[in-house]
Amino acid sequence: MKKTYTGGCHCGSVRYEADIDLDAGTVKCNCSICTKVRNWLVMVKPEAFRLLAGETVLSDYQFGTKRIHHLFCRQCGVHSFGWGTIPEAGGKLYAVNVNCLDEVDVAALVGAPLTYSDGLNDNWQTPPAETRHL
Repeated sequence: MKKTYTGGCHCGSVRYEADIDLDAGTVKCNCSICTKVRNWLVMVKPEAFRLLAGETVLSDYQFGTKRIHHLFCRQCGVHSFGWGTIPEAGGKLYAVNVNCLDEVDVAALVGAPLTYSDGLNDNWQTPPAETRHL
């Protein structure tokens, strides 16, 4: 069931709301940036994401294929969301870091289905051999 969550960065400069169904699943990826920042993501369509504040404090980092915009707050450094255009996944998607959601029920997070992606090897549809560090 979809629920509207608010979220943002640590210092509060970046704020957003998103309509999320945690029961639809979450994602952890082993690519170089997701591993370093310990991303735990949920994907939402553009119409389900609304940036409320902080557009001017966001920095955009891209690497590799440059299809994904890894956004972070210039004030506190937190990666609370990003976005990318991924044709295989239906076009533009927002990747919301579930650790940055306000008042999210920990039991709902723990109970949400979790998919692992082997982004390190550009094998997104297959889980990596090791996931314990993610």
